[in-house]
Amino acid sequence: MSSKGTVVLAYSGGLDTSCILVWLKEQGYDVITYLVGLQCPMSMNLCLKTLSQLTIKLPSRMPLFVWRAGNDQIRFELTCYALYPEVKIIAPWRIPEFYNRFRGRKDLMEYAEKHGIPVPVTPKAPWSMDANLMHISYESGILENPKSHAPSDLYLMTKNPEDAPNTPDELEIEFKKGMCVCVCVCVGLLFGKHGIGRIDIVENRFIGMKSRGIYETPGGTILYHAHLDIETFTMDREVRRIKQGLGIKFSELLYNGFWYSPECEFVRHCIDKSQENVEGKVQLSVFKGHVYILGRESPSSLYNEELVSMDVQGDYDPCDASGFIRINAVRLREHHRLQGEAQLKQ
Repeated sequence: MSSKGTVVLAYSGGLDTSCILVWLKEQGYDVITYLVGLQCPMSMNLCLKTLSQLTIKLPSRMPLFVWRAGNDQIRFELTCYALYPEVKIIAPWRIPEFYNRFRGRKDLMEYAEKHGIPVPVTPKAPWSMDANLMHISYESGILENPKSHAPSDLYLMTKNPEDAPNTPDELEIEFKKGMCVCVCVCVGLLFGKHGIGRIDIVENRFIGMKSRGIYETPGGTILYHAHLDIETFTMDREVRRIKQGLGIKFSELLYNGFWYSPECEFVRHCIDKSQENVEGKVQLSVFKGHVYILGRESPSSLYNEELVSMDVQGDYDPCDASGFIRINAVRLREHHRLQGEAQLKQ
């Protein structure tokens, strides 16, 4: 068979990509496997942003291993087209010759066994797993039944909270301009023993369907709670309300594959601006699946101890509250006046 040309396979080493590698060679392609390491002892999985940026220097045919109904196909392809519009993408799970031959993971496992392909999936653990520095996600297989409980041996980064140590661990995390600066990047590996960061959720995919996913994010969960606390401590109330809305929008844009869109660039700049004074240290305790905030300190704190003290007058006149309350009560009085008039007419 004459070669159809060279393709670059976004390779993770999992069931799908390992089988697709052999299948592409069967179709007559010369295959270059492309793997990006995230320097995490748990995994050598793909980093979407880095992968998509560097692939533009490689041959123009790029096969993706995305599942035909998944969100990955959107994230990968939108990023590739944004950075390299001329790229030609081969998505096997959208090619009839492929998906008619492989109806699911069972067919892939049989194919792998037949061709001697080493894969990390077994019939006893048929779910899909994606791991990186931040977390591990699990889906597919027995997890597709939303009623099915996750097997106890599924989790790799965290211990069952019921079996976690009976003594909590304490740590301090420092932030500057919203970024964590003084904590080990593998904090998740250190505190996964406390069962931190397990969630079982149903997601709304961009293409319109719902899917179930189970996640382990011990380090990210700890950082989230710490950052949320120092942000509240140092950020103006109204700025934080706007930033919370932008945070939701930012997560939607990332989930749906629009990192390189103009709206995402705008949101990122706004969020960066909101973090200029977010600095300080947060003390936490982790214990049996929970994160507890113990205290915080910051040179940029908006917390005025004398202003809120019940023992010190400070720069606050209690009499000022009377006018403030009366002004805010105007619309409430008018609302109930209108309701009363409507009831009388009935």
